[in-house]
Amino acid sequence: MNDTLTAIEGILVGHTTDPVGMTGCTVVLTPGGAVAGVDVRGSAPGTRETDLLRPVNLVERAHAVLLTGGSAFGLAAADGVMRYLEEQGEGFPTGVAHVPIVAAAVLFDLALGDPGVRPGPEQGYAACRNAGASPVAEGSVGAGTGCTVGKLLGLAHAMRGGLGSSLVRGTGELAVGALVAVNAFGDVFCPETATPLAGLRDPATGRPGGTLSLLGLATPSLGPAASTTLAVVATNAKLSKEGANKVAQMAHDGLARVIRPCHTMYDGDTVFALATGKYEADVTVVGALAAEAVALGVARAVRAATAWGPVPAWRDLQG
Repeated sequence: MNDTLTAIEGILVGHTTDPVGMTGCTVVLTPGGAVAGVDVRGSAPGTRETDLLRPVNLVERAHAVLLTGGSAFGLAAADGVMRYLEEQGEGFPTGVAHVPIVAAAVLFDLALGDPGVRPGPEQGYAACRNAGASPVAEGSVGAGTGCTVGKLLGLAHAMRGGLGSSLVRGTGELAVGALVAVNAFGDVFCPETATPLAGLRDPATGRPGGTLSLLGLATPSLGPAASTTLAVVATNAKLSKEGANKVAQMAHDGLARVIRPCHTMYDGDTVFALATGKYEADVTVVGALAAEAVALGVARAVRAATAWGPVPAWRDLQG
């Protein structure tokens, strides 16, 4: 059974992964376009076409959303997504050409692997070629390849983040899925039990979840803009552009439930929302389900991640 983002009909997901450079990108394709919205809450974002998705602006539908590593350099991968979509005849009609609408956001993963290796146009194009409706591959793949969490004291005490996806069903046929690349400054907690899953490992015990207790007592070792959690939520509901933006806003609550602290000065937290428009639904219901899906996706990301060098993953601390 598919319990990931691609269970939403009309949503395709593809990755490119560089396990040596420790970076990658993940593309969400919406053939024919989907009504799109966005909400940026972190204070160190790196984005493309987010202004276009705001309610007051002309274009209503996006043809793809790209989540990528490589910090601001990684935005170049969107050029490859544009090229792929143009070849498929996708895009906003202008009378002289179809211009694909590709929204994108980046996360900082340069501290792992080779900082000179970043996703570019070829990686973005390859992610599109790899896209399909199969269950989303999770863990240390795509945009989650170089992710870490709990970085207040640097990588020596951090743990691995990753990429996770989930699906939550409402009444009738309503469904909301999430795809989350978790590279947070803070710690990740279990959405069911509120126990720490991954994050800053206590120097004395080695157990995760120590960021809040040390916050204010230590200077962040990786400096500004070294974190960010990115998410795409998609639903089969009918939403206006205003409704999609509201769903993206509400979906941030899912991050705040399981990442502590969240939306910091060191994070560029960004959530995109896509609506394929198949079923009638209330915006509040969709937003509530989106927050739940995001929280579950964050937990799945760290549970599926694998260790890198001195940085352990959740599975390594399970005995």
